[in-house]
Amino acid sequence: MSEMNIRQAKIKDVVNIQQLINVSAQEGKLLPRSLSELYERLRDFLVAELDGKIIGSCALHIVWKDLAEIRSLVVANDMIKQGVGTKLLEAAINSAKELEINKIFVLTYNPGFFKTFGFELVDKSTLPHKIWGECIKCIHFPHCDEEALVYDVTAR
Repeated sequence: MSEMNIRQAKIKDVVNIQQLINVSAQEGKLLPRSLSELYERLRDFLVAELDGKIIGSCALHIVWKDLAEIRSLVVANDMIKQGVGTKLLEAAINSAKELEINKIFVLTYNPGFFKTFGFELVDKSTLPHKIWGECIKCIHFPHCDEEALVYDVTAR
């Protein structure tokens, strides 16, 4: 059996990342991402690769000197419940530690997954207003029912 590899995304991965994200976006689970957004933010992205195929992605987007956001954590439908999301999130958390970022937040419809890693529910109003700029792209706007969670990197 082949081994899954988590690595920094490369230019050649962008189209595959977009396909994964936009399938979930059509289901209302994530915000869609344009190719230009993905190219501009490529350095934020990690990918999970198996047998040369991209099976998942996750972005760690730096918001401020002490805050980053987990974005676009997505796994191919045929690979869900195989540990791909776990490996991607662990790698993103490790990247935050290396960058000496104090807190990570996520907006999600799946808070239980993030709670297993130590993320804690918070009121969305406690997050910086700057993060809401992308909400206009969401099919749920302005009636957002995502949960906000925060992970304290310094506590671990």
